[in-house]
Amino acid sequence: MKEQPARSLVLDSEALSLLLRSDRRMAARVEVSRQAGVPVLVSALTIVEAVHGKTDPARLKWVLSRLRVEPVSQEDSLSAVELLQDAGGPHGHKYAIEALVAALALRVPGPVIVLTSDRDDWSKLCGKRVIIRDV
Repeated sequence: MKEQPARSLVLDSEALSLLLRSDRRMAARVEVSRQAGVPVLVSALTIVEAVHGKTDPARLKWVLSRLRVEPVSQEDSLSAVELLQDAGGPHGHKYAIEALVAALALRVPGPVIVLTSDRDDWSKLCGKRVIIRDV
């Protein structure tokens, strides 16, 4: 059975970091999605996680202008709590951020592709409800 085309693309912190570092492969993946009319989404929390002291502020603003930055809502927080509980209760800031980004991925139009370096964590949080692609 052929996979349905994605309706949303979500970037995790490593995917955003690659984009900020001008990784050509990541830039091409994002551009293909944009040209196909697929929104490229990033959580506001992902920005905080991906940016470091050497990030060029002008580059950051330009990259973000080409993405759809999604806020974190109370509903996302409650969904993230459920995702963590369903996954067996991992905790800590690393899991909290991933669970909040997962809540975003689960609330946007699907099918959703998630570009991540943490395939295992995403599988635990979302199962087969998202399409996981390695960065």
